Amino acid sequence: MASSPGILTDWPWTPLGSFKYVILAPGFIYSIYQYVVKDETERDTSTLVIIPLLLWRMIHNQIWITLSRHRTAKGNARIVDKGLEFDQVDRERNWDDQILLNGLLFYLVANLTSKGRDLPLWRTDGAVITFLLHAGPVEFLYYWLHRALHHHYLYSRYHSHHHSSIVTEPITSVIHPFAEHLAYFLLFAVPMLTVLFNGTASLGVYALYLSYIDFMNNMGHCNFEFIPNRLFTLFPPLKYLMYTPSFHSLHHTQFRTNYSLFMPFYDYIYGTVDKSSDSLYQKSLEREEEVADVVHLTHLTTPESIYHLRLGFPELASRPHTSTWYLHFLSPITMGSMLLTWIYARTFVVERNRFEKLNIQTWAIPKFNVQYLFQWQNQPINSLIEGAIVEAEQKGCKVLTLGLLNQGEELNIYGGLYVQRNPKLRVRVVDGSSLAVAVVLNSIPKCATQVVLTGKLTKLASALAYSLCQRGLQVGVLREEELKKLNKSSNTKFESNLMVSKGCSQNIWLVGDDVTKEEQLKAPKGTTFIPFSQLPPKVIRKDCFYHCTPAMKAPPSIQNLHSCENWLERRVMSAWRIAGVVHAMEGWTEHECGYSISNVDQVWKATLGHGFQPLPTPTPCAST
Repeated sequence: MASSPGILTDWPWTPLGSFKYVILAPGFIYSIYQYVVKDETERDTSTLVIIPLLLWRMIHNQIWITLSRHRTAKGNARIVDKGLEFDQVDRERNWDDQILLNGLLFYLVANLTSKGRDLPLWRTDGAVITFLLHAGPVEFLYYWLHRALHHHYLYSRYHSHHHSSIVTEPITSVIHPFAEHLAYFLLFAVPMLTVLFNGTASLGVYALYLSYIDFMNNMGHCNFEFIPNRLFTLFPPLKYLMYTPSFHSLHHTQFRTNYSLFMPFYDYIYGTVDKSSDSLYQKSLEREEEVADVVHLTHLTTPESIYHLRLGFPELASRPHTSTWYLHFLSPITMGSMLLTWIYARTFVVERNRFEKLNIQTWAIPKFNVQYLFQWQNQPINSLIEGAIVEAEQKGCKVLTLGLLNQGEELNIYGGLYVQRNPKLRVRVVDGSSLAVAVVLNSIPKCATQVVLTGKLTKLASALAYSLCQRGLQVGVLREEELKKLNKSSNTKFESNLMVSKGCSQNIWLVGDDVTKEEQLKAPKGTTFIPFSQLPPKVIRKDCFYHCTPAMKAPPSIQNLHSCENWLERRVMSAWRIAGVVHAMEGWTEHECGYSISNVDQVWKATLGHGFQPLPTPTPCAST
């Protein structure tokens, strides 16, 4: 929102929310109706192209979003180093409003004038006229309109909304108030209406011109430089006809320079070129890929999780992962992405963060939860994880944490397999078990004297049971074989504090993977389920409380945290992810994987010392 919003700031369909796309329904239905009822000789196919064109523009923009976020996470050729925050993501979530506006106006023009019907597929003379009118009147008028928008009166009421984003993303290019977009549409309509009324318009020219506008807009705001210097060497005048991402980035950091639309010609004429344009271009182009101090290694969860990644849909990535109804319509794309990840099978960079002096990256391997269920997938999964560890070693990383990848003893001996195979590793491999135990221990209400421990009994479950018994709490398990397994996994008997729970009267349940519906139904009303697993249990009981998986609130000093980690709330990080950060901050030199576990109390105190805060636990104790 602008600092002092003017008239026509809000988009008319804002109250419709996610249903705003229905505004195109009348035009679309009418075009179908006209096509069906008219004779074959009178049918107009031009209006049938509008929806596919709008869809192409959305896909085009999404490609740029994914590419930009991937490249800026890696760091090579990045222009501005500052991070994004959730407020910018929220401000830019309606980036497709301008596409809807274009669709509405296209339907209006096509139905109000006969010249907008039966357009040919291509006309070269129309393409030439469109280019000349853009390079001349459109660029000239935009330059002066843009300078006018930087006058205090218009800037405070309209254009300041766009400049709220210092670090730009491709979609920042179209984040403007409604009135400002109307002015831009009038400018871009100059060549489009000219070729329409002089009879040289064509579907191809319109599609090409709109794609050109989208391409240049996205390129100018992508925050990484990629235009090779040899282009300007081979054709020196090109610097006046095409801007670069770094050229326009200076407009967002300096505000009073580099006003041009796509062609810097008028900036050079009127002396508004930023003096550092050439040096920033060269510096950005030469910037190498960033070396991470800490790598958090994770993987995809459900097929739809591809959209919830930071590289996916920004709005979905900025919210905890929940099922979204309209993603069902993208099932073919979802299946295609699964096939692509299966074929591509390479680790990719998802996110970067900075915490004090640490550079932190999140890498993902292209495997889904369901693939961990098949034994024949163990070898490919382990190869990908080990490959990522070796890559982190070669790049000079200090710590690598195993996020959702540490799925049990059978797969990789809780991560110890990789250290056994690579005994000379300098990068520390951390599975985060000690911090996960500490988080769960400190999530249990102080009033509790008894807990139930159920679900898959892992290394973490054994450490939890041992720590709880040491603290004097009674730990109940549901089966005799679970009691035997816990006793066997520890060198010390748990004595009387560990027992088989028969009455199920305890209202604090610590649940791991594979907890069943029947087990949850045994819990009394008002029970608090506290997961110790990396994946949350399925919510069965409406009369009980469900805490989140082991996690903590991140300190404000962690930068570029603008996407949610799976199902966790904003600015909440999983214990496994935090563990690697703390390991690096403390300078600990040992691995924490395999059957070993670090000192739980020491890890907890260190984590609190670095500003991470525990999350409140919903409990019956708090309500009484």
